[in-house]
Amino acid sequence: MSSQSRLDRAYKNAKVIAFDDTSKFVLFSDCHRGDNSFADEFANNRNIYFHALKHYYNEGFTYCELGDGDELWENLNFDVVFRSHKNVYELLQLFYNDNRLAMIWGNHDMVYRNPKYVKKHLSSYLDRKTNKEVPLFPDITYHESIILKHQDTNQEIFLLHGHQADYMNYNGWRINRFLVRVLWKPLQIIGISDPTSPAKNYKESIRVERRIKKWIADNKNLFTIIGHTHRPRFPEAGQLPLFNDGSCVHPRCITGIEIENGTITLIKWQISTTEDGVLKIIRVPLEGPQKLVDFNIE
Repeated sequence: MSSQSRLDRAYKNAKVIAFDDTSKFVLFSDCHRGDNSFADEFANNRNIYFHALKHYYNEGFTYCELGDGDELWENLNFDVVFRSHKNVYELLQLFYNDNRLAMIWGNHDMVYRNPKYVKKHLSSYLDRKTNKEVPLFPDITYHESIILKHQDTNQEIFLLHGHQADYMNYNGWRINRFLVRVLWKPLQIIGISDPTSPAKNYKESIRVERRIKKWIADNKNLFTIIGHTHRPRFPEAGQLPLFNDGSCVHPRCITGIEIENGTITLIKWQISTTEDGVLKIIRVPLEGPQKLVDFNIE
């Protein structure tokens, strides 16, 4: 099956979520939440991420995670990741309980495409203080893709991880997982990058984007937002509408996309120093806000 066929299938089977100009969404991807070891790239930004997520929860946003939220190539199971970042999952649980959580699986957490795996590992966790099972995300469903469909304009925004355009990270993900877990994780600790990742391989990330651009052009310039390559992308109005929310494992910052008041904005959260030497986590708009309707370029 070609990358174009995989993208076709993801679009056909996407979960549809209705929205309007009063809706608020924040999109993050590629958090790669790990085991809090030296190989856990998320650990460097976890305080920034937690602060940003708390802001979005308090402001009434729906949280959409576009894949690779959990690092399940380097780590054997979800439990070790949960124990390392329990406060993050307790915050995500608040979104879930409010019906404001939408999750997409990527190549590094592709095991979540199996509903049985999700039910077994994410429904509850063992509270070691009481030795009892406590609900976490009961009945949660992970999706390959999501379509946000505007109730008034019928505009569609196609959300997916993007590894559908990457053969080895889609069809050969088990091979790549083995290589990462056995070989690259130990080497990562001493600073050697994983060449299987498009985030560390510029030429591969360009190839992935080129394949997705072709699919978008062949499908009436469908508004599409991906992750996977870790490369933030925000085209100008009138250009091919391929967006990328970046990642949460950039050095010293995280990037994401906000959809609010009928507009879209690429943002980053980072630690900044005030004039009196106080460290503060701040939100910085990188591109936008731009009206969503400006990207209707059929």
